[in-house]
Amino acid sequence: MASRSAFNGPRRKLVLAFDVGTTYSGISYSVLDPGQVPEIKGVTRFPAHEHISGASKIPTIIYYDRSGNVKAVGAEAMREGIYEQAEDEQWVKAEWFKLHLRSRVGPGAGREVSNDIPPLPLNKTVVEVFADFLAYLFECASSYIQDTHANGVDLWASVKGQIDFVLSHPNGWEGTQQAEMRKAAVLASLIPDTTAGHGRLSFVTEGEASLHFAIQNGLPTGAMKKGDGVVIVDAGGGTVDVSSYSRNTSASKETFEEVAAPQCHFHGSVFVSIHARLFLGNYLAESPFADDIEHIVRCFDKTTKLRFRNAEEPQYVKFGSTRDNDPSYNIRFGQLKLLGTDVALFFEPSIDCINKAVLDQRRTAHKPISHVVLVGGFAASDYMFNKVHAALAPAGLNILRPENHVNKAVSDGAISFYLDHFVRTRISKITYGNFCHIPYNPNAQDHRDRAAKTFISVSGHKRISDSFDVILPKNTQISETKEFRKSYFRESDSRNDFKSASFSVWCYRGLVAEPKWKDVDTKNYTKLCSIDIDLSYLPLTPRTKPSGNGTFFRLDYDIVLMFGLTELKAQIAWKEGNIEKRSATKIVYDPDAANDVA
Repeated sequence: MASRSAFNGPRRKLVLAFDVGTTYSGISYSVLDPGQVPEIKGVTRFPAHEHISGASKIPTIIYYDRSGNVKAVGAEAMREGIYEQAEDEQWVKAEWFKLHLRSRVGPGAGREVSNDIPPLPLNKTVVEVFADFLAYLFECASSYIQDTHANGVDLWASVKGQIDFVLSHPNGWEGTQQAEMRKAAVLASLIPDTTAGHGRLSFVTEGEASLHFAIQNGLPTGAMKKGDGVVIVDAGGGTVDVSSYSRNTSASKETFEEVAAPQCHFHGSVFVSIHARLFLGNYLAESPFADDIEHIVRCFDKTTKLRFRNAEEPQYVKFGSTRDNDPSYNIRFGQLKLLGTDVALFFEPSIDCINKAVLDQRRTAHKPISHVVLVGGFAASDYMFNKVHAALAPAGLNILRPENHVNKAVSDGAISFYLDHFVRTRISKITYGNFCHIPYNPNAQDHRDRAAKTFISVSGHKRISDSFDVILPKNTQISETKEFRKSYFRESDSRNDFKSASFSVWCYRGLVAEPKWKDVDTKNYTKLCSIDIDLSYLPLTPRTKPSGNGTFFRLDYDIVLMFGLTELKAQIAWKEGNIEKRSATKIVYDPDAANDVA
């Protein structure tokens, strides 16, 4: 286990990490007292979960009434009789709602899962549902800390209003999803909608949180001592997040670097249930039990899916009473008998996805990979673990699961991310750039092919538009402090055009090695965000046009981007004389930006 330093802040702090999972959610926290070494603790008691000692997670479910009021959340939404009450009072259930935040672009974007995700309650946005759930988790954390700590009420009073939060999210999510989660945190009253309030909220990918958990709970010795590469597979309810790291053995402080572009795939454990539902829907379509399929799938989820270990043995789903019999459909005494080979097919897409992703990480990694660590609720499946082990061990990989509560990996790891900050270098998973115009070169064939896109600039030069200028190529290793900057300029006849500006950052997600033009593989260009800046105070001097007829204004500037943190940071830089000036910028993620195609 990595050692941790004492907290050296001036006053007590509290950090809360919320892992909002597709199917289950957890809370971890740390009380930071000056001079004390912080410990990571988990909330292990929730409303309606009192009968389960040490329960570390609750179902990610909310019931609303017809007016949109919250009626039951988490374990309360699963208690005895709730299903019947919900039916009688026409409550609406929100589950798997996290997947509505997903990115719609790029590999593993999840466009194909739209039909499988339960719809949101009428007149509720995903941000509103997310906020309701965050508010509930906050209540649970507050009650637990006040009830279980010595002087808990005083402790809570001393930190309330200044709590730092860490929210984890799948590897495939970007600034657009982080912006939506931040809105939800504000709506849930976790933080105020101010610059200082936003500063109290951090984001971490589930892959990086899982690495931090593994470092504290059994990362292989080879990875810790020798710097061997390790793939972290966080197999959760909705997504499988795959990330690769190695320890920086030359650094004085214990740090890790990401060595391959992280991946996110929609092949979590809920998709095993989706395949089961499809199979049972076909199998029982003509049977007297056709109306019971949703109930049978719920029973499969709670028992058969968790216990499944051997495809050679028949599997049973107990869903009814001893009076429920239909031998023609293998139903006896309320039990449905399934072939083990059929159940194995429900798991197969997820297992194939994990195996392929791990091998892909090893192939593209900047350092050799020798270990694979599986965490997350789905990793508790012995069948899945054994199949992955059987497929990858012959390739010379060491496959293992940490002993300690793999389903708490993300929330505990998110606190460790905040406290220990092991990862200092990350990998770009897409190519970032900007569309601009460049000088026209009549000797270049690709320029002549696009002669229709040429124009004469304000300053009288012939230029060609829609050129993609790469700022950061895909699969580049970047440190947290590394700046990526490119020089651009704007020209106009009117000074009024320089009061403000918005610069767009675009991504290329396709397979062209050196993307150069907007009209090549167009569908794989997507707008990431806009960077808004106030230019009204910049000193601009009129310039004489080369023709001698009139004047124009020109602004030379650099876009400075920092990708090495868990959130994109941006600045605009320009020169006043020989002095470089910088301006803070506002990054705007349009909720629809992930769907914009050039």
